[in-house]
Amino acid sequence: MARRATPGTGVPRPVLTRERIVLAAVELIEREGADALSMRRVAAELGVAVMSLYNHVPNKSALLEGVAEHVVSGLELRDDPAEPWQERARALVRAFRKVARDRPRCMTIVLTHKIDTPVALRPAERALALAHAAGFDGETAVRIMRALLAYALGAQLREAGMSKMLGHLAETGAQSFARLDPDEFPHVVAYGPALAAHDPEADFEFGLDLLIGALDRLPRRRPGDG
Repeated sequence: MARRATPGTGVPRPVLTRERIVLAAVELIEREGADALSMRRVAAELGVAVMSLYNHVPNKSALLEGVAEHVVSGLELRDDPAEPWQERARALVRAFRKVARDRPRCMTIVLTHKIDTPVALRPAERALALAHAAGFDGETAVRIMRALLAYALGAQLREAGMSKMLGHLAETGAQSFARLDPDEFPHVVAYGPALAAHDPEADFEFGLDLLIGALDRLPRRRPGDG
């Protein structure tokens, strides 16, 4: 990579590129949240003059689009058409969830900003393709695609919420349940150990199995219908 010397130091630094700018924005968002993002802050992160950013990113809106595109492009969309559609669907949901977990604050950008590039459509294309291959009609395939991606994102939000709401039970356990009125909360008290033993992975896979099982029971095209 071509480098230029940092003024006054003689130490070479990487040439400024759109990729470097987007990566700096991603790290800033994950560290401080989307509200902290500005062209000036990104320039400070990179140690460059703010005006130099505009040679690569015309404005903040374009920068946000770049962040969203970067996050979606990180999806591991390896696929084997020879596998059953259920396993291909599970792999897609897991890949989407991994990105949501790795870049949770940037995923908010993905959901709230348009990505006007083909990259944004790759997860949708994969979900539609596997639903079509499984024999579902077009309208059902679209709804399956929405359900799969919604579950991946919803599971991540649920984990964060449940961790805040019930996470303390793993530490306080019996002490917390001892303060409850067993007549008012008989099931919470009875299932206390299971509530305290929160297992996000097991919960996610359990819900994913329920979703795939329900989708698998939907009507399909008859052989030869195209």
